[in-house]
Amino acid sequence: MQILIFWAVVGVSVCGGSFSPPVVKISLDEPAEQRWAPLLKIFGKDFLQKAAADVIDTTVPKWVHLAIKPVVKALEKYVPQPYAGEIRGMASYYQSDISDVVLLNFAYEVSAFCTSIVAQNSNGNIYHGRNLDYPHDVLKNLTLDIMFIKNGEVAYRGTSFAGYVGLWTGQSANKFTVTGDQRNKGHWWENVISAFLLKSSPVSWLVRETLEEATDFQDAVQRLAKVPIITDVYYIVGGVHPKEGVVITRDRSGPADIWPLDWTMGQWYLVETNFDHWLPSPDHRRETAMKALNATGQSNINIRSLYQVLSVVPVCNSITVYTTVMSAASPAEYRTVVRTTCVDSI
Repeated sequence: MQILIFWAVVGVSVCGGSFSPPVVKISLDEPAEQRWAPLLKIFGKDFLQKAAADVIDTTVPKWVHLAIKPVVKALEKYVPQPYAGEIRGMASYYQSDISDVVLLNFAYEVSAFCTSIVAQNSNGNIYHGRNLDYPHDVLKNLTLDIMFIKNGEVAYRGTSFAGYVGLWTGQSANKFTVTGDQRNKGHWWENVISAFLLKSSPVSWLVRETLEEATDFQDAVQRLAKVPIITDVYYIVGGVHPKEGVVITRDRSGPADIWPLDWTMGQWYLVETNFDHWLPSPDHRRETAMKALNATGQSNINIRSLYQVLSVVPVCNSITVYTTVMSAASPAEYRTVVRTTCVDSI
């Protein structure tokens, strides 16, 4: 596989079959059309074209793709900046039709089955972790850790996929961390209509904008709770101070529920998968993660132990693409591992 060959060349070891993704620096000081040029130092154009086609073909039915393509092309002019410029740049680098790159970005907005955990240890430190699950095996070879640079410094960072301008996972150092989990409502074509005609934000674009603009945990929660978005989602946010942890259950227009860490009730962690927390879970990921957290104990929660919780089957499973663990108060501890197995360690 291309990424594995890349890591072998630069001498990064692969642990237990899993591996760290490449790190790319994207300068926000560059014109939007030029920002993603560093991708070409990691991936060849042919590889990117084929991978993008695989994602679209496995997400969007062929007849729908052909029918919607001219509509997407017409609506492209309504995409806001800087995303319009970045998508145009991607199309140029991929040597692809711009409507395909727009569709690729919306394809990533669906079918994300995830587990996110925010936990506070006995010392009041906040830790945040997530598994991102997608039924597209090719994404393991497209995963990137991205550092967004502004004025020569890291403004924020996240984990994403080549060709995708949004973020489902991110950290603003010494401020907050955020992940998004799909809330299974609506259809992708409804989301496209909502994005363009109602001028709502794709859920991953709002994550990125919040990472860039929010001043602290509370500001991030307000933005993620209130800004109109194209589809329902769960936003999980961790801060830098005790009690700063929350799961925001989102409708398109606003919050359906805000679920905070409740220290007075001894609730030191929150586990969110893809189902409303107040309803029974139809799979075993939530209860398995809770059992693993309870067995670990609050006093033992740290980056490594949270990673181990996220490695327990079925929290980690056959479609888990990557695991990220992070703590905004200790930004250098940010770690992402692309999962080819659930039995490994960091």
